[in-house]
Amino acid sequence: MKHYTPENFQLTQSIGFHLNRARNSLLTELDSALRPLDINAQQMGILLCLTRGVASTPFEISKVLGIDSGLMTRMLDKLEEKGLLERSRSIDDRRVVNLTLTNKGRNIAEEIPTIAPEVLNQRLRGFTNEEFEEFRRLLQKFVSG
Repeated sequence: MKHYTPENFQLTQSIGFHLNRARNSLLTELDSALRPLDINAQQMGILLCLTRGVASTPFEISKVLGIDSGLMTRMLDKLEEKGLLERSRSIDDRRVVNLTLTNKGRNIAEEIPTIAPEVLNQRLRGFTNEEFEEFRRLLQKFVSG
């Protein structure tokens, strides 16, 4: 089924437009809430991937977070400059870079679950439990294609 046609397509009424605005609003709110930790929302994703064992290399994190390699490198540089993570070459394959959190990085990552849910809950405050579950299901369906 085609939901859009050249005749009915309007930029400001498209799903892509609304998803982009929602993403930008959420990132702005998360960035503000995370400012005391001296990280932003995208850096938060990297720290959580590492602390939760979701990924341990730049390539794996890029895939999970949907970040291109250039942006990933710049973000890792900043996190390393802040003393939050360290890079090391794999002994088995020198092309592979392993990432590990420093003690400072682990301490900051431990604070994230006290901050991020508050931002999300504030954004979702008008949703019933049923609406929230349906919204999450629909977004997952949309992302899966």
